Amino acid sequence: MAEIATIARPYAEALFRVAKSAKSAKVDGPTTTNLAAWTELLSVMSQVAQHADIKRLVQNPKVSAAMVADTFIAVLKLPPQQAISEEAKNFIHTLANYQRLLLLPDIKAQFDVLKNAWEGAADANISSAFTLTESQVSDLRTTLENKFGRKLNPSITVDPSLIGGVRVVVGDEVLDTTVRAKLQKMQLALTA
Repeated sequence: MAEIATIARPYAEALFRVAKSAKSAKVDGPTTTNLAAWTELLSVMSQVAQHADIKRLVQNPKVSAAMVADTFIAVLKLPPQQAISEEAKNFIHTLANYQRLLLLPDIKAQFDVLKNAWEGAADANISSAFTLTESQVSDLRTTLENKFGRKLNPSITVDPSLIGGVRVVVGDEVLDTTVRAKLQKMQLALTA
C-alpha cells in the first residue's frame, strides 16, 4: 500500500495547491470555499472511480485515455449549481493519460489529510452502539475537540456489537469507551 500512497501523493499535493489558490475556483469566495468545493468534487470522483463499470472501462486497453476521461466527466453527478471547472477537467484528463484514475480514493484521502493539516483539523471516525441525536453529536464533538486539541470532522457509524458507549479514532489515536472494550479488559484481567 505504501507504493500506492507514494504514487497518489504528488497528485494530491498538486491538487491541494490548485484548491488553495483563490483564482482556481468557479465559486466566488475565500480559499476555504474552494477547498470545500474540491473536497466535495473529489468525494464524487472517488465514488465514480470505485464503480465496477468505470474500473472495467479504465482498465480496457482498447479505449483511449481521452475517451476514458470524457466518459468519466460525463458520469460525474454534481449538484445543479456546481459545474465542473476546467481545472477539474484537466485533472481528470491528466489522471486518465497516466492511467491513474483508479487512484482517486487514495488521492482524496491524501488531499483530506493536507486540508485538515492546513485547517488545523482532523477526521474523527466515531462508532456508536446506538444512533446519536444532533445534540449528542454536537456535545461529543465539543468534548472530543477539547480532548484532542483540534477541530474535528466527525463521521458517525452505528455498530450494535459495541453494546454501549462510543469508539473514536482520530488519526492513529483511539479512544474506546465501549462496553465491549470494558468487557474484553475484564476478561483479560480474569484470565491473566
